[in-house]
Amino acid sequence: MGLTIWVDDWQMQCCGKTFRQGDAVSWTLLEVDPEDYADVVGDERAAGIDFREEHHGQDEGHAPTRLQVLAISEVHCRYATPAGSSTNVLAPVPGSAVLVSVEQGNGWAKAQPGVSFAGYLVTARPAPDMPETAGRRSRRSRRGSQESR
Repeated sequence: MGLTIWVDDWQMQCCGKTFRQGDAVSWTLLEVDPEDYADVVGDERAAGIDFREEHHGQDEGHAPTRLQVLAISEVHCRYATPAGSSTNVLAPVPGSAVLVSVEQGNGWAKAQPGVSFAGYLVTARPAPDMPETAGRRSRRSRRGSQESR
């Protein structure tokens, strides 16, 4: 069973731990309203987002969930002032999303032409028996590097 989780760029940049494909993580997950992500990733992708990762105070009463990271996509989109707006507040431009498959998420992304990094779409599954590995190399990576010595 795979879950799709939104991870904000700013939360990772502030105090998130680097995570990689195959890592076990312990994240606080909050349910989402797909409409909140439709302008960033499009209606179809937004409908598939199950949760968002949260670690900045809005997690009271929510226990962390143990997950194994299966896939990571950076989400980039264009931002502009909405037509008819009387403020200079930028908003995602619908239909401008660019997804880039990556091996790890650390809150920063290689610049993509014409768009800005917004966050990650992470596919994960429950992993109750895995030790937490986010922020460290996976066991397989350590073992492989030791064997090659």
